Amino acid sequence: MDFEGDAVIKHEASQLQVDDHANITDRAQQYRPSSSIPRVLNKQKEAHDISEDFTRAAEALGTGQLIKDEFFTLFEAVGALEIMDPKMDSGCLAPGEKLEEDYDILQELLPEEVVGIIDQLLCAEVAWYMGHHLSQTLFSSLYIDRLLWPEPKSLDQATFHRNGTAPLDNVMLHVVLRAYCLGLIKTCYFVHKKIVSETYYEEEDFVSNLYNRRLLPDPNIDDIEDLLDQAIWLIESKQDLCSNHIREALTSRFMFRKRFLRAVALDLCGSKEEYAASWRNCSSALPSLLDGSKHSSTVPQSFSAKIQRRFASTVPPRPVMMNDLKDTHDYLQRLFDDAEEAGELVLPADILVDMANYTVEAPQSRKFQIAKRMDVFVGRVGQSYLDTLRAMNMNRSRMRRMLCHTILDWENIQLDAEEIDMSLREYTHEEPIAGQTPEEEDVWSFPLSSWSYYHKLHQMEWVVQLGFELHIYRTDELAGMYWYLQYLANFRLQHLQRIRTFTLRRKDLVERPTPEQTAAFSQSLSFLSFSMLEASATQSFADALSCTSWDQSFHIFEGFADIPLNGKLYISLVHLSLLPASLNFPYSTPAFRYSLRMRPFFPISIPSVPSYEEFSSLVDPLSVYPEDRSALGKSLEAKRLDSLLEAAELATKIARKEWEAVSKSSAETARCQGCEKEWKVKQKDVLRSVIAGGIAIAGVRKWVAGGMKAGKLKVEVDEKGYHDWWVVPKVKAL
Repeated sequence: MDFEGDAVIKHEASQLQVDDHANITDRAQQYRPSSSIPRVLNKQKEAHDISEDFTRAAEALGTGQLIKDEFFTLFEAVGALEIMDPKMDSGCLAPGEKLEEDYDILQELLPEEVVGIIDQLLCAEVAWYMGHHLSQTLFSSLYIDRLLWPEPKSLDQATFHRNGTAPLDNVMLHVVLRAYCLGLIKTCYFVHKKIVSETYYEEEDFVSNLYNRRLLPDPNIDDIEDLLDQAIWLIESKQDLCSNHIREALTSRFMFRKRFLRAVALDLCGSKEEYAASWRNCSSALPSLLDGSKHSSTVPQSFSAKIQRRFASTVPPRPVMMNDLKDTHDYLQRLFDDAEEAGELVLPADILVDMANYTVEAPQSRKFQIAKRMDVFVGRVGQSYLDTLRAMNMNRSRMRRMLCHTILDWENIQLDAEEIDMSLREYTHEEPIAGQTPEEEDVWSFPLSSWSYYHKLHQMEWVVQLGFELHIYRTDELAGMYWYLQYLANFRLQHLQRIRTFTLRRKDLVERPTPEQTAAFSQSLSFLSFSMLEASATQSFADALSCTSWDQSFHIFEGFADIPLNGKLYISLVHLSLLPASLNFPYSTPAFRYSLRMRPFFPISIPSVPSYEEFSSLVDPLSVYPEDRSALGKSLEAKRLDSLLEAAELATKIARKEWEAVSKSSAETARCQGCEKEWKVKQKDVLRSVIAGGIAIAGVRKWVAGGMKAGKLKVEVDEKGYHDWWVVPKVKAL
């Protein structure tokens, strides 16, 4: 057909006006298509080999020179590169290589080979959890692929043979290995379902692509467990099936798979007690896996990257990823410890965190209303909590900057949580603690707001402590910043005492506590006691290094009564001219530097930041006394300094006892499972810093008692001390 004529007609028609009817017919006839159909002439084509000519022409090109036809697009160029490139073309075969694997999955397996395949499958499963694709891990198994594709319509169809009846004499394959593979696939189904329903950061953490496969979502978990039990019974009852060592290795692996399957299933619908117990059971079954591995024989031919050619995927083929069994064991141990710890709730045996609330669908039920409001709170705090955890994985500079932003968000969360707490009182039937006098207001627990306030205070302390680690503060600012640290720690200590009071009150209200409730209260109270001890230790040592504490006054002699607060080490060194006082700069003042240091905390309403005038008077209690160069004045100054150092020495002794108690706490109490060794090392470093602080204070007191002779004492502030958060001056007698 004359398609060019049609194009011209359309062009001409677009130029016509509405009333130009006369010319339309004439012009259309002028370009009317021919009635004859175009024919393709079949000419004989000859092929010429241009390889040599092409090679000679390519040799004439310089390095980096490219010749490209304007009609040869980038898409076509990349597509051409993929063809016959083993890294990009999944259909590219090496000379003599076949498209499919020669491995016969219906061949009879030795018992030790079954153990080896099971270990390989476990290593591939963990590789998937660690962020690799299913196509590289589990889906590269020929046995898993046969069970999942073509997609089985029922559990009975998920077999290795698919057609016909399984041979009765090959029970190790069709009964034992099949049951384990089905249990593994169902485990992966629950893991995948859990993760895709949550918020995870990037696909580098977990790849959820199933490549158009389904992980047996329809079969019931009880049916899978029945198959596992049948396999265990077969292994234990048939003595001639395998040796005792192989029997123990297989039994331990099936028991582990049952526990793991039950744990991930409970993660979606189980109670708190069942959840924690299930992960403990998984952890206890791990050691036997390594013990039985020495009796296994791996079958690497049962895994192949060629299976990826059948997947619905646009990515190039990837190599098979398989972890070492020891690395797999270590990863699972950390996973189970973290999962057990994640199941621990802040509010023990409290109706707010009762999972039964989510089983009620009647809007008039108080459980439904509680669950509704708790969902609102979780939705409000979830991202902020993840941001805080994400900040812990950054370098120190970014962590501090991130925390400066998150504390502002936690300030708003605390305000929102207060409103939710007040709305929950109608459904929790909480009774307040009545005031001791008619003028005093009733005290409510505010559980969600208290939890938010605790995390906000802790993050504020981290911001200050990271400032010491990053060497942000000048030497003359150390006294003030350690004062502010003890100021925050004091607020956290008081708040923990308040939480503990309401926790004990809730415990007393339970008339007949169940063993689970008793354990939950004991665990919560243990953590509260540890947190109070750690907050008190932080306050004591920061108080010793800074200058003041709020609750003590010394009345040692007339003329020194009612000093507002205890002075400590750094301010004493400044008054003794052993450390420089605040330096003056052309465009800087102490008040301006104070505003810079406190800038992250100014938007915080509780605890409020003191004004600079209040801060100055609290940090330096000796500044209230006028300078007196007379003999009596110097004597009074020496006594004040000695009292200041005596208070610092007392605070250091208290801090040492408290940090010793902190360092002796168990990993469960300190909530540091998985990193207990590193945590113990850090606590010992803090304890060394406290001891060094006591030595420094004793050296200065000795020098003051000896008449403060010039040139007989040297003080150095080394920022690289025992612990990055505690800068302790070094005192040397000359």
